[in-house]
Amino acid sequence: MTRIIKAEPNNIFDRISDLLKAARQSVVQTVNTTMVITYFQIGKIIIEEEQAGKERAEYSIQLIKELSARLIKEFGKGFSVTNIKQMRSFYLTYSKGQTLSDEFKLSWSHYLKLMRM
Repeated sequence: MTRIIKAEPNNIFDRISDLLKAARQSVVQTVNTTMVITYFQIGKIIIEEEQAGKERAEYSIQLIKELSARLIKEFGKGFSVTNIKQMRSFYLTYSKGQTLSDEFKLSWSHYLKLMRM
């Protein structure tokens, strides 16, 4: 006669809990990476618009102010003039040698701290 051994509830809970924690961490990492890549691309678009075919960009605070107002209206906070300037600086800082196939491994706040150094 085969004896069936029931799993202990605590063991099952721990396994499921670990699985859920790992899934949450994976989601957070995916969101962070996606946002960093998006901010990099926003910076690139701004630089390309500022350059308008010229080799060097002319910095346009008016462009950034207008973008800020429209983006805040459409997407809410997070698109202040300061934040958009940071996205522009982020692209300028990390565009050399950085392609979108490279993986940004840090969070946006970490990149901001690095750019302040």
